[in-house]
Amino acid sequence: MADLVLTKRMIERPDDSWTIVAYEETGGYAALRQALGDMSPEQVHEEVKASGLRGRGGAGFPTGVKWGFLPEGEFPRYLVVNGDEGEPGTFKDRMLMERDPHQLVEGAVISAYAIGAEHVFIYCRGELRNAYERLCRAVAEAQEKGYIGSSVLGSGFGVRVTVHRAAGAYICGEETALLTSLEGYRGWPRLKPPFPAVKGLYASPTIVNNIETLSNVPWIVRNGGAAYAAMGTEKSPGTRLFCLSGHVNRPGNYEIELGTPFREFFDRWGQGVRDGGRVKAFIPGGASAPWLDSSSLDLPMAMEALDSVGSMLGSGAIVVMDETTNVVRPVWNLVHFFAHESCGQCTPCREGTHWLEDILERIVEGRGRRADLDLLLDVADNISPGLGWPPAQTTICVLGPSACAPIWSTLHLFRDDYEALLPAESEVAAGA
Repeated sequence: MADLVLTKRMIERPDDSWTIVAYEETGGYAALRQALGDMSPEQVHEEVKASGLRGRGGAGFPTGVKWGFLPEGEFPRYLVVNGDEGEPGTFKDRMLMERDPHQLVEGAVISAYAIGAEHVFIYCRGELRNAYERLCRAVAEAQEKGYIGSSVLGSGFGVRVTVHRAAGAYICGEETALLTSLEGYRGWPRLKPPFPAVKGLYASPTIVNNIETLSNVPWIVRNGGAAYAAMGTEKSPGTRLFCLSGHVNRPGNYEIELGTPFREFFDRWGQGVRDGGRVKAFIPGGASAPWLDSSSLDLPMAMEALDSVGSMLGSGAIVVMDETTNVVRPVWNLVHFFAHESCGQCTPCREGTHWLEDILERIVEGRGRRADLDLLLDVADNISPGLGWPPAQTTICVLGPSACAPIWSTLHLFRDDYEALLPAESEVAAGA
């Protein structure tokens, strides 16, 4: 088992891990001193690049490579931290913000130094009051100690950090909608290109990184990119926080080394399926991810492995369902969520997600028709042509295709569950 990168302090200091006293007593801000005292911004960037750290928000793009997309010599530039964690089943970033906010603050300041950003914005999900208050307190404490300011630790490097409470919409977790919201407008996604690294916040070069992503940076600076890359797999290095929920005996957040098989994760950390049952289906990476069945239990928890079977690790949220589950109702629940959270900007998503919701509701309530199964796929194909992953899309962002993923993946794997809810043809005729 790899060293704990993100959660060691929470385990060792459960009663005060979020305070600056606990953080400094357990080595906190040593990485910032090291970066500012012994390393150039380019050297910090190279260590992050060498670590192979990939984004933990969903897309999994290499962090060091993303930083390199900033246009040379263009200022001001900004670092925006995406803490608008709203994906169903995902609760890891909330834990990091609530129980170790200084780790995030340190990682953000080091990252701002590496990319030459003069201002960091931490965009915290509006519903997470405790996280927001602890982040605000952490920023104030860090500023008082000189870790934030016009000349951080007397280095000459200056940075401001602002904690912004989010607008209460799931769509604002999409990076361009987040930037639009941060500017004070309705949180609608933007067309790309231009990408945020070129034209982001206030039309300036901007890097948007996830909470968990930046929380890894202090460890990487202290221990070196090579040490981080030595954990996990070649293409998915390091450790990762996974949110485990559903029909397991011990749900929760777990930091494990990437590459661990799903079966081992469920049995060892989740302590098996409830009532001695067996896994029927599981969502491997948040509500947006196509579902898998028990034939994928020995698949390693690595981004490349999930890519190979047409799914993704996504936000790191894993939901387990046992053999007593008919998958149609949880699919309907997720599609209802996406339909409710559609921003309405794109017609296929605005209209199509509600069509999908209505058809699924009809099936769940026993009023479905056999033709509805093909109709579900037809509507989904109009939102996400080809019904595969990564998705093709007729929309600006991937919310619409995300609503389609649970439908086409479960119709492929568990069509019998849908058919079991359809009334007999004679009943349909009688009710016509």
